Formats: sequence, structure tokens, C-alpha cells
Amino acid sequence: MGENQLAALPGLLLGWYEANRRDLPWRSDREPYHIWVSEIMLQQTRVEAVKGYYTRFLEKLPDIQALAQCDDDTLHKLWEGLGYYSRVRNLKKAARVILEKHEGRFPEDYQAILALPGIGEYTAGAISSIAFGQRRAAVDGNVLRVMARLRGDDTPVDLPECKSRVRQALEEIYPEEAGAFTQALMELGATVCLPNGEPKCGQCPCAAICLGRERWRELPVKLPKKAKKEQERTVFVLSQGGRYAIERRPGKGLLAGLWQFPNVEGTLEAEQVLAWAEQAGLAPRELERKVDRSHIFTHIKWVMRGWYLEVDNPIPAYTWMTPEEIEVQAALPTAFRQFWEEIRENV
Repeated sequence: MGENQLAALPGLLLGWYEANRRDLPWRSDREPYHIWVSEIMLQQTRVEAVKGYYTRFLEKLPDIQALAQCDDDTLHKLWEGLGYYSRVRNLKKAARVILEKHEGRFPEDYQAILALPGIGEYTAGAISSIAFGQRRAAVDGNVLRVMARLRGDDTPVDLPECKSRVRQALEEIYPEEAGAFTQALMELGATVCLPNGEPKCGQCPCAAICLGRERWRELPVKLPKKAKKEQERTVFVLSQGGRYAIERRPGKGLLAGLWQFPNVEGTLEAEQVLAWAEQAGLAPRELERKVDRSHIFTHIKWVMRGWYLEVDNPIPAYTWMTPEEIEVQAALPTAFRQFWEEIRENV
């Protein structure tokens, strides 16, 4: 695609976006805090899943100061089910930096935004353009796919240099309506130039200049993915007198500081589970059932077996909560919450 064709993008996209954009809660204003929260939530998460979380989060934490002062249990509970909890921990860290270094006002300078914990070039570009009207591109997977197809570009989009070239090419043609253009590119990738399945080329405002229209199955090109390492774990859902055993995960590492059901490495069978419970001093009464599940993280897959076990001795090594307390106080990451969902409607 030549420079003249790429320069036509703003003219093709802005009117289309105004007429076709989805009504999303974070598009109702240009408040930097709102844009920031929405962009962090939307990372690796579907739009429909984010809507409710976004509204509840802002109702509870309406501004940067409220976020900075929020206790971790409440914060994790607001995020429960969204996954990638490091995102929300970085939100709080960044809020504290903004209070300390920027007098509580979200910084407008691109480099200052980029320096905040948990903010990379994509998020910095999105906030800069949408909230502050700066000509900064926000290049994510959607935009890389759109640009690969528009340009007929076979460069693997996983390569950092590909993202850099796309960002530079876009910023050279950014219009005055920077925020609208950023969101138009996102919208095109989310609703027309689709990631899975055939793109809606007949509805695309850029079809006339698209060099990859006939090759959409081949584009974008991606490097081969490494197989995820698998780990087997046995999860214990322990109940005693209507209360359930949970514990904190370590303060560092995967799912740091979140609540979990007790668990061990490996896949245990029934006799091994009872032996484990006896050794722990739990005085097992009844082994109720087992449920096999799995959970995929970025670089690892947990293959999980959950055992539901009634016990007589609520040992102090664990925190024992009622279902109501778990629902209100304890943020269970999805890897463990899927075992809780098996029983929560019946308890």
C-alpha cells in the first residue's frame, strides 16, 4: 500500500465510525481515568464481559484517589473473574504514583503516561489519543490484523519491529480527530475485519484500498506458538458446618496474594485424598465427588482435579468462610472459582 492509499484511511474511517460505532459505556466521555480503566480491563478480555465490571468498578472507585486508597481484598473482588490480576494491582500502583508525582491528576505527557506501572505503548497511545486528542497510535492485535490485511503485509505481527513500523506509519497520517481515529481502527478490527472467521469485506469502508482482501485467510502472519507447559494439580473443596476452607496464595508469583482452595501438585485419587486429609488433621467424614477441570494461563496450563470433601475438624491452617462471606470478601481467581461455581447455587 502506497503512502497516498494509507493517507486515505482517516477519510474512510471517521465517517464510518461515527455512523456505526457501538454504544459502549467508556465512550460516553473523555475522562482519562475512565479511558485508562477501560483499556486495562479490555486487555485480553471480551467487550461484553467488561461492560458490567467497568460500571461496578467506577461505582465503587469513582476516581484516582479512591483507587489508590482501596484495600486489596475489595480491589481483587471487583476484578474477580476478569483474570490477569497483575493488571488491577498495577492500576492501584499507578494511582498512587499519580497522587505522589502528579498531584492526583492523570498526566497528559505521553512519556509520563508510559512510565506508569502496567502501562505499555498500546495503552499509552489509547489514553493519549482518546483522552487528550494527541496523535498517538494504539496498536494492538486488532490494529495489526487490520493493517496486515490492508497492506497485504506478510511480516509476522508477533515481531516487535512489525508493531513499531505500523505505529510509525499510522502516526504519520493521524488526523486532528485523533481519539475518533484510534477508536475507529479498533472498531474496524472488532466488528468488520474479524479475527476468527470470514471478515465482513462487503461492509468495510476500506475495501477499495485493501490489498489483502483475497488473502484474508493467510493474514496476519504469526510466528509458530510454543506449546504450553502442563501442570497437574489437585484442588480440595473442604466443607465443615456450612463453611469452606480457603487460603491466601503467596505474595509473589502466579495469582499473587489471591485466595484459593487448598491444592497440591499432581493428580490424586480418592484413597490418596483421604490420606492427605487424615495427615493434615482434617478428620475427613465424606468424600462427596470429583470434578475435572483445566485452566490456561499465558504460558502454562493447569490440568486440575477437584475433590469435594466434608470434614469434622476445621484446622486453623485455613480460613473457613460461609458462602456469603466468600462471595463478598474473597476474590477467587477463575482457576479456582470454577470449582466453587459447581456448588454455589446449591449452598
